[in-house]
Amino acid sequence: MTKGPPVSTPSFSRRSLLRSIAASGAAVAAPSVLAACSTSAKKHDVGNVGKKLVPWPTYVPFPGPAPDLPGTADGIQPGYLTYPKDLATAVHDKPGKGETIKVMTITYGTPPKPAGQNKFWTAINEALGVNLEFTVVPDSDYMTKMATMMAGNDLPDVINFGGGHTLPREADFVVSKCADLSDHLTGDAIKAYPNLANLPTYVWQDMGHIGGRLWGVPVQRSAPGNCLWINNDVFTAAGMKDGWTSDDFLEVAKAATHDKKYGLGSSAPLLFGETMHSMAWGAPQEWKLDGGAFVSAYTTDEYRASIEYMSKLRQAGLYNPNVLGTSTVDCKTFFYNGTVGSMVDGFGALSTSVPSIKDAFVLDAAVPYKPANGAKPGMQRAKGAWGYTVLKKTTPDRVKLILRVLDYLASPFGTKEYELNHFGVEGTHFTRDKDGSPIPTELGLVENPVQLPVKYLCDAPQVLYIPGRPDVVQRNHTWQLKVAPMLVPNPRFGLQSATASRVGAAIDTLRTDTIGSIVAGRKPLSAWDDTVKKMRDQGLDQIAEDYAKDYAANH
Repeated sequence: MTKGPPVSTPSFSRRSLLRSIAASGAAVAAPSVLAACSTSAKKHDVGNVGKKLVPWPTYVPFPGPAPDLPGTADGIQPGYLTYPKDLATAVHDKPGKGETIKVMTITYGTPPKPAGQNKFWTAINEALGVNLEFTVVPDSDYMTKMATMMAGNDLPDVINFGGGHTLPREADFVVSKCADLSDHLTGDAIKAYPNLANLPTYVWQDMGHIGGRLWGVPVQRSAPGNCLWINNDVFTAAGMKDGWTSDDFLEVAKAATHDKKYGLGSSAPLLFGETMHSMAWGAPQEWKLDGGAFVSAYTTDEYRASIEYMSKLRQAGLYNPNVLGTSTVDCKTFFYNGTVGSMVDGFGALSTSVPSIKDAFVLDAAVPYKPANGAKPGMQRAKGAWGYTVLKKTTPDRVKLILRVLDYLASPFGTKEYELNHFGVEGTHFTRDKDGSPIPTELGLVENPVQLPVKYLCDAPQVLYIPGRPDVVQRNHTWQLKVAPMLVPNPRFGLQSATASRVGAAIDTLRTDTIGSIVAGRKPLSAWDDTVKKMRDQGLDQIAEDYAKDYAANH
């Protein structure tokens, strides 16, 4: 294997933390709308160094139904084999009185039917006592459309940032244009919103402070992050086995590829499964903390080896054609209909994939393979906050109204409100089986919180429950426990970097464009070495120093 840049990157020691921040290199060229966004916002001190940090919200857990399969404090999901028979009431008064609230969030589904033709949307609005006007942004268009919104003056009332995307000057935008929620959420103030108080402390910590303050409400995620979802029928027939190696993985994918069906599915945002493969090859999840210094995953031999491996998979014809021209929604369709035998997605995709597949095959998450470089295989530990929701600057009373709406959407499992938020209206979007489980109707498969993504504005702590499918719950709880020792956290979660806010999006675009070009066969592997140098020159090393400082201030 050709050697890449050395693993040892400049070490940011305690002494270097005392140095003032030097000016970083110029950002790479980016689409004009991103450049407009990055220059229009006033520069703010978004870091936490030298700031008095407001306290985290007080954690007040909801005493809900006892799980059949216990979870863990660090994010392994509690499992429920049956649906609770007696549902609690989480919210006793409607949050609103007919107000209109404009919201903007990401979507991974097809656009929802208009509000007047959408019974799920109507029911949500009725329960909230408000008129939610949605702008949904497809994952593939997220960067451009969000940047356009941030550069303008006509902002929605509620904006969700999430999905792992890096937006230019995101933190600057939040401080400049959004409401400071600290006085409403920190300490015991959160108790005015009991369902938000039920969000574990690690979720707020992974969202983090900006300038020492709290500016958003996090969207919780459990421990497993992006994983390889497989058609178990196809992969078992192709020779998948416990303890497989990267060579075994290649051979299984080859055996699963024939007759215009492909072992591996991917899309432009999923980038050939980069998150799964890089960590299987032993690379850190974006950053590694080494004695107080931050080391970028992208500078490691392990990360370079994963790019080389993905190129090998692509050269063998194992991915669906035109990956970089495929949306994630289309890739999901390919997976569900059997065109591809696998795809990388977040663990939360389990609950929506099972009903979509309709038992056409057994769905499983794969255990990472052992790489040929001898490294210990890892897997992405999800950020406790998949994203966070901010509010446009407004009056205190309107802030409280919107927080009441988010509190309703965070109603926990075992409540009537959770049932509506996740399953819709009984008799319309679901019926109950003999055990009382809410089973989606045909309408429920097209009107739900994927198509109308209320769950990305705010959500309850995730549990492992699939209506009427205790077998799926048991299989996936067992898998979570098996991969738990392999989960690798990202030490920069919750931290701020002024450099990352300014040039991070451009650096990430350079990274993803280069990986896409190498794996697609348009550039040689050596192009990665040049890109690493450019990323470091354009601010990656400075970002490492910023994170090291902010980490020291937070710990």
